[in-house]
Amino acid sequence: MKKYTYLVTLIITVLFFTNCGNEDQKATTNNTPVISVKTRQVTANSNNPFLSVSGKIQAENSVELSTRMMGFVNKVHVNVGDKVGKGQLLVSINNADLQAKKAQITANITEATAAFTNAKKDYTRFKNLLADNSASQKEMDDITANYEMAKARLEAANQMKNEINAQFAYSNISAPFSGIITSKNIKTGDMANPGMPLISMEHPGNFEVIAMVPETEISQIQQHSEVRVLVKSINKTLQGTVQEISTSAKNTGGQYLVKISLAKTDAKILSGMYVTVQFPVEKQAETNVVLIPTEAIITNGQLSGVYTVSQSNTALLRWLRLGRTYGNQVEVLSGLNTDETYIFSAEGKLFNGAKINIQ
Repeated sequence: MKKYTYLVTLIITVLFFTNCGNEDQKATTNNTPVISVKTRQVTANSNNPFLSVSGKIQAENSVELSTRMMGFVNKVHVNVGDKVGKGQLLVSINNADLQAKKAQITANITEATAAFTNAKKDYTRFKNLLADNSASQKEMDDITANYEMAKARLEAANQMKNEINAQFAYSNISAPFSGIITSKNIKTGDMANPGMPLISMEHPGNFEVIAMVPETEISQIQQHSEVRVLVKSINKTLQGTVQEISTSAKNTGGQYLVKISLAKTDAKILSGMYVTVQFPVEKQAETNVVLIPTEAIITNGQLSGVYTVSQSNTALLRWLRLGRTYGNQVEVLSGLNTDETYIFSAEGKLFNGAKINIQ
């Protein structure tokens, strides 16, 4: 009898908490807010409108200046961002050794000039004597040889002067054109080495884009074709023209370099900005491409998905396998079929099972 009483009590207790739990669950379900969403229907695009690849903006006229001589930097005359004119002095490198060599060459030129002048006088004198039969042909030949050697030594000394003057150009680095200093890789007191970049500069105003196109797509790119360049950092779309197409990917890992010239624009673009280049490609009627907006994609780590509408009118997250990006749209390879509906935007945070109201 006692055991029977305990059993009845236990059954009543379990039923009580079960009913409470059901009521709490119903209350929770009933209190879940309804999220207003907008949906779109998936459609298949039978013609690829364009091919998108990444690229980077750079100035058409840019240069990295270096030297062919080794020496300590006496002074750097510019800073990053400075505007400079053509021929303006940028970097001065110690050239004491060049000054010493120049002094030696100047002395050699003076000596060679004096010897040549004397040899020329002897040559003229013996030429007249030979005409009067007052000198032998052997004497004339010796004087002529001495005159030619003196002339050659003077020419060699002058060429050495030209060589040393050319080396002075590498001790005083000047601007090859008017532009803006973009980087400074050395300071006063540093050792400048041959081939080491010292100063970088560019001429602003004319920009181009360098893009790398995969080998599977390079055959679709046509020279002089018009392209669209999306600069995401400033949210601008620019127009460009394909100027150069590389025919070799030997040193670029299977990527072919394509150079695009940008049209004049008032947009505040700068060298180094990353862009997306959209190349027009021929239609491919035999393939259907399923495209959805990139803003509808939900990411979780390396997984990508989209919210769809379930039969009970709730949000249902479905994982996708994505392909190439076409501007602000992405190709869906699997996970979403044609004519299905997906949630494009929501007025609240969506989750699996959330109640939705389709607007």
